[in-house]
Amino acid sequence: MLPVDLDTIRLFLHVVAAAVWAGGQITVAGLLPAVRQLGDDAPRRVARAFNRIAWPAFVVVVVTGIWNVLAVDVGDAGTEYMVTLGLKLLVVTISGVAAAAHIAATSRRALAIGGAAGGVAAVAALFLGVVLRG
Repeated sequence: MLPVDLDTIRLFLHVVAAAVWAGGQITVAGLLPAVRQLGDDAPRRVARAFNRIAWPAFVVVVVTGIWNVLAVDVGDAGTEYMVTLGLKLLVVTISGVAAAAHIAATSRRALAIGGAAGGVAAVAALFLGVVLRG
């Protein structure tokens, strides 16, 4: 078996938390039509239940993301790496802010915009994370 070190654990925690954050949003969005059939309050109840899992995962993503950045010698990182990292940090921020706006939304349109923006930004962050590791 290959050795398991702190870098492996850090990356594992980051990937699992990102999978919960982004994958959970995709899953909830896919289930939403069926959930709506369960009653008017069902989407809100499912969203609240998801938030109890998603927001702690987002915190883990941010903490392990900072840990990941601290593990990189940015002095040796090229311009392309730094631009990609900056873009990833931007879309992670957009994902969190949009998800928070989705929670605070009072209109159906604001709910949709916040949810869509948060989900798309989360998937973009996942993609950029893969690009950075490549």
